[in-house]
Amino acid sequence: MTKQDILENHHKPVYLGIGSNIGNRINHINKACHLLTNFCSIIKISKFYETNSWPNEKLPKYLNIVVKCNTDLKPISLLQNLKNIEFLLGRKKNKKNFPRTCDIDIIDFKGVKKHNKYIEIPHPRMLDRNFVLFPLFEIEKSWKHPKNNISIEKLIKNLELKSLRSIKIF
Repeated sequence: MTKQDILENHHKPVYLGIGSNIGNRINHINKACHLLTNFCSIIKISKFYETNSWPNEKLPKYLNIVVKCNTDLKPISLLQNLKNIEFLLGRKKNKKNFPRTCDIDIIDFKGVKKHNKYIEIPHPRMLDRNFVLFPLFEIEKSWKHPKNNISIEKLIKNLELKSLRSIKIF
């Protein structure tokens, strides 16, 4: 990475997905946004989007948003801070995809591609997640996937019809 790349990346935004499906979902998400301001400057926040739980649709529905922000933290430090927010908001260690008070994912960190045992950015499963793509499109219509350079519009068009029908603005 050249000095120019570092300077350009410094000014690129970070996109975070925040969701909740237990308790007062709006309150949990709003508190998460408030706590984010301790280490991020928020530029834009999407509307709330509601979806069924996955893979078990019998579990409570999720509310999700995407936040566009700036931070001086490195990806691992940001992840640690996000895990702290989840903990503060009552998230418990549980089975994968189990209901939770707060879930915060790094969707895109300044266009950086990073993969190790601690972190994977951009988020590996965002391509088929309507609750990430729709709010991301709402706040950043020109966004392109850092790995494959595919536009957000094309990614949404690639979603299954069932996925398109199962999301609504809350």
